[in-house]
Amino acid sequence: MPISILGINHKTAPVAIREKVAFSPTEISRALLDIKAKTGVEEVAIVSTCNRMEIIYRHLSHSNASETRLASNTGIVSEVSNNENSPFEAKKVNKEAINDPNLDMETEILLWLADFHKLNHQEFGEHCYTQHEAEAVDHLMQVSCGLDSMILGEPQILGQVKDAFGYAKNAGTLGLYLNRLFQQTFSVAKQVRTDTQIGESAVSVAYAAVTLAKRIFADFSEINALFIGAGETIELAARHLKRQGVVNINVANRTVERAQILASEFGGQAHSLTSLAELVEKADIIISSTASPVPIIGKGLMEKVIIARKHRAVFMVDLAVPRDIESQVGKINDVYLYTVDDMQGVIKKNQKQRENAAKEAVTIIKHHSKKYLTWLQSLSAVSLLKDYTQQCEQLKNSESERSLAKLESLGLQLSKSEQDHLQKIVSELGNRLTQKMMHSPRISIRKAGENNDIKTLEILTDAFCSEQKK
Repeated sequence: MPISILGINHKTAPVAIREKVAFSPTEISRALLDIKAKTGVEEVAIVSTCNRMEIIYRHLSHSNASETRLASNTGIVSEVSNNENSPFEAKKVNKEAINDPNLDMETEILLWLADFHKLNHQEFGEHCYTQHEAEAVDHLMQVSCGLDSMILGEPQILGQVKDAFGYAKNAGTLGLYLNRLFQQTFSVAKQVRTDTQIGESAVSVAYAAVTLAKRIFADFSEINALFIGAGETIELAARHLKRQGVVNINVANRTVERAQILASEFGGQAHSLTSLAELVEKADIIISSTASPVPIIGKGLMEKVIIARKHRAVFMVDLAVPRDIESQVGKINDVYLYTVDDMQGVIKKNQKQRENAAKEAVTIIKHHSKKYLTWLQSLSAVSLLKDYTQQCEQLKNSESERSLAKLESLGLQLSKSEQDHLQKIVSELGNRLTQKMMHSPRISIRKAGENNDIKTLEILTDAFCSEQKK
């Protein structure tokens, strides 16, 4: 029961390519039903974020329908792409490996993806990668733990994978195999978050700023925060502080309308930069990131502010280049000023901590992956046992009926009770022989299943069920 992944991410394609194959939340349910109807997948889920699009699927057999279509598929390139943050590898779709049994389904899905988004597959095919079986299981767990993210260990991806699970569940495109895989994946992600420090160290300038602020303020609920600017970095910093319990938020920006959009998201107030002096005086935390060519907060202003505040501490973070806050401000007592370079120092140290945590996470992932694959293989053993038993029962019944027919052809004059007794003898003989002959093979099948011995199971399948397969 092959489990595979076909995807594209920030390491294999630029955003201009990724956005072409992304699925909006309103499209995913329709896409799931469409891919199931038009390809040979039995189960399927789609993870679609700004940094990746991955189709996780299970299929029983490979379609031959794509073989002729593959001949003209010149946009698929052979290559192996190393992930920067983990030891796992994602293999790009390989045009040369045409005899690979997995390739047919890969091509079917690739062409379906192109058709769904009204694209030529050559536009994005060379950026796609695939994973199969154990690699696919490892990859999904790796992704969910944040080991394959642009920011190592970022937690948002787990929620996005859970969303993908929810969409597939509601669409009815999950079955026993993928349902169990996702549940196992959520368990490993929870354990990685609990047992390692993968997400505890700041590795973005916005998060690093909040981490430093926690060294000064024990309680954020009464803190006044001022954000100067309204770009992505300021938005991330505001989001992090909001999660820490900051309630009083002000946003100052050259364009008040842009400040209003950001402020409304966090329940804050929007202001023009003309109100900066008044806002700075009331602020306990100031985080600034504008495109101003000159500083907008000087030493003179902050000296007046500290006096007006009666020397209550002010935590300031200047994330702008060039600077928004004059460097001399950091020399004022009760002002704690940090620049983007200070943040980079924190990030570099914490990145190393996350990398060490990632190594621990890999060990956890391997354990859970093996656990899932063992369960998966146990289903193969159960299926083989069922098929083998059924085949032996059919053979026993066939031969018993054949023996009884030969006895009847002898023309023996037997009473009804004698005939019944003879049938019972033949039936018991068939049952005893069948049970004795099945005993050793059954033990071998069970043992191979328990040991996750795929090779032995394949040999046993060929040996015991070859006639049935024909």
